[in-house]
Amino acid sequence: MKRSVLLLSTGHACVDVYQGAVPALVPFLVSERHYSYAAASAVVLAATLLSSVVQPVFGLLTDRWRMPWLIPVSMLLAGLGIAAAGTSGDRALVWAVVAVSGLGVAAYHPASARLARAVTRGDHTAMSWFSLGGNVGFAAAPLLVTPLLAAGGLGATPWLAVPAVAGALMTVLVTREPAPARSSSGASGGRRDDWRMFARLSLVVTFRSIAFFGVSTLLAVVAKQRMDGGSEAGAAALFLLFAGGAAGTVLGGRLAGRFGRVRCTRAAYALAVPSVAGVAFLPGPLVFLGVAATAATLYVPFSLQITLGQDYLPGRVGTAGGVTLGLAVSVGGVVSPALGALADATSPSAALIPVIAAPALAWALARTLREPRPIETAAVPPRTEARA
Repeated sequence: MKRSVLLLSTGHACVDVYQGAVPALVPFLVSERHYSYAAASAVVLAATLLSSVVQPVFGLLTDRWRMPWLIPVSMLLAGLGIAAAGTSGDRALVWAVVAVSGLGVAAYHPASARLARAVTRGDHTAMSWFSLGGNVGFAAAPLLVTPLLAAGGLGATPWLAVPAVAGALMTVLVTREPAPARSSSGASGGRRDDWRMFARLSLVVTFRSIAFFGVSTLLAVVAKQRMDGGSEAGAAALFLLFAGGAAGTVLGGRLAGRFGRVRCTRAAYALAVPSVAGVAFLPGPLVFLGVAATAATLYVPFSLQITLGQDYLPGRVGTAGGVTLGLAVSVGGVVSPALGALADATSPSAALIPVIAAPALAWALARTLREPRPIETAAVPPRTEARA
């Protein structure tokens, strides 16, 4: 299993490079192609919004038909779309190929989450490593894209197809392995889908997304102001946010094995409230403590929410993955323009104050969740759990 999890995690990183690559293209589209910021933002929207909305659709498809080939094919689509983005000066064509990349990302996540659940047999730690791959890929995208395009310009984007090809080859090795008996790729054990609990979980994930996007949108500017420094302070804060998130993802998997997913989720969001408040209010270098705590507390539930969604919908595992990894996760980006407008009217620190409400609402909703029986142990009587 370890080999398969490693391959899946690496493949996840290769795909999510293309989610992080689109924002990294913006400065080069502005400087080389003379795009306005509105036109450049439309390119980002083409990838992120379309990907988020379509992911549940692909989840429905993977629930109806077994399509292991979709995973490597979607990886190639994600990479080839970005690879072609710099080869044409036609704005409509650039928008179209970036949208194709977004479709590839959308197709990948529900199918890969389903396969990861089958391979890991619901092991929380193994699933956290799969989720970690995506976090690493997203964070590494600017480190890959910016130096490459700084040296070769937008004409160098074809080189960005390399991670997709490498990831597709690695993932094919996993899709050829037989799925474990009675895994998430099999039957639901006679259990009904619990749409009420899944709807609550989706709202929890949505508020988590709002908190994360709110902090990450304003963090670089806030850190720069608190430290009275240059862009290095903002870059350091963002790196800490991503690095702390990676640690939190793995920690969440380990804690869930001991205390349960729902209990860990509740505790994480309760701790996220003072953590986000720390980013908003802590002075000077102390802001980095708030950033580290925010990263850990917002990422501890990340992989746990994926398996919770799958266990709430045992008959629609692909749909659950599409929503928890796609629509609900990215919806937080919708609030970013509003927070930017508030920061213009007040200050970046003041604009973070309403963000504190997001983890508080996530915690309140998480208190209404129950711990579901894992699909793999459907025959085992459910474990009761006191609310945290």
